[in-house]
Amino acid sequence: MTIDTNNVQDLIQKVKEQIEQEKDLSPALKSSIEVLLLVVTMLAKRLGLNSKNSSTPPSADPNRKKNSKPKGTQKPGGQKGHKGNNLQPVENPDIVQKIPLDRNTLPEGQYRDGGYERRQIVDLDISAIVTEYQAEVLINDQGKRFVAPFPEGVSRPAQYGPGVKANSVYMSMFQLIPYNRVEDHFLEQMGMPISGGSIFNFNQEAYELLGSFEQWLCNKLISSDVIHADETGINIGGKRVWLHNASTSWYTFFYPHHKRGHEAMDAMGVLPCFQGILCHDHWKPYYHYNVDHALCNAHHLRELEWAWEKDNQHWASEFIELLKEINKATEAAGGCLDPPEAEHFRQLYRNLIQDAEKECPPPEPDKRKGKRGRIPRSKSRNLLERLRDYEFDVLRFMIDMRVPFTNNQAENDVRMTKVQQKISGCFRSWQGAEMFCRIRSYISTCRKHGVSATVALRLLFEGKLPEFVDLN
Repeated sequence: MTIDTNNVQDLIQKVKEQIEQEKDLSPALKSSIEVLLLVVTMLAKRLGLNSKNSSTPPSADPNRKKNSKPKGTQKPGGQKGHKGNNLQPVENPDIVQKIPLDRNTLPEGQYRDGGYERRQIVDLDISAIVTEYQAEVLINDQGKRFVAPFPEGVSRPAQYGPGVKANSVYMSMFQLIPYNRVEDHFLEQMGMPISGGSIFNFNQEAYELLGSFEQWLCNKLISSDVIHADETGINIGGKRVWLHNASTSWYTFFYPHHKRGHEAMDAMGVLPCFQGILCHDHWKPYYHYNVDHALCNAHHLRELEWAWEKDNQHWASEFIELLKEINKATEAAGGCLDPPEAEHFRQLYRNLIQDAEKECPPPEPDKRKGKRGRIPRSKSRNLLERLRDYEFDVLRFMIDMRVPFTNNQAENDVRMTKVQQKISGCFRSWQGAEMFCRIRSYISTCRKHGVSATVALRLLFEGKLPEFVDLN
């Protein structure tokens, strides 16, 4: 690894050799220097991390440069044959204002009616709509009152309707706007003084209404052929906990838990009953489940990039090209290679592993007495052993068209939860995290089925669910 053209590894190795030559150094001083060299090595490695060789997001890259698009041959704007989405007049406008022609401005002569020339302005009028229900009351000759029944759900002298609730949950849970700014939205846009407590109550009501949906969602995921799984840290009241995700291209399920391992995955209720292919980033607890596994090659490419750039592992550069070549060939074949071609690439894979074993050998057995446990490996060696030992899980994408090259489905689904943490910093309570996870699971699943968040939430507060949800 190099920093400002200085090879840190070479410098550290030179210092170590000089220490070995100094026979008069005390054991304490020698140990202290070794610790400092270890710290320098660790810090130097962190300096070289970016989005291409680690899980660091692109936004955190130092001095990030955006790649400019190559100059095309076509003119800017819509091309011929492109179907535009420009604003079009409507057939039945809400308001029609006729503009009479001032006859006094016309020259003398005879005129006949020529109709109208139309122009429309599309505007927005945000306002509260108050509907009053007046239930008829009849009193018989004995003085007994009979009152017409109010519609279902109308139980108070004044209450908020489903539109207000849906809009509130949409703003706080989908657009991730903090409660005080949602309050400002209702007060300034609609003249409705809704408190933070009411916003919380709307979210809680949505959470409770989605209890049966969550169980239906778990069953759908359990019966899926492939599930993408991931987990990420979240902050609740200043304490780090974990948000777990299981998803497909049709369904999304978020679940908060204090633990990161299989105890949390069991509590989530999906993976213990799942029998399909589990796609993940090689977090070891996923191997607690006896199913077929598929590993995320986007992670492998980043780690290989690090091994090549920072650890000078030439085999890693060749491995990057091989994985990309296999992926390209798989896509060209329609998502699955025929057996001879798959075997060809598998042999190339194994040959490269053998070459890598020579360049990046395992550490020598430690001969010191009393030393127990596994001998520590370098980061590059650990990566090599994983690629060697989990070959079938790494390459499953080339023989099964249901399996993608990466685990990006899960990572994309989780991304907005990280945005929420950036905006709010944390969840104030465990209850708030649970509400967020269940409501976001519902909204994300609905959007994957072509149902907008607005429509999905409106249906929910009207006591309905979208058509694709069959609870029977």
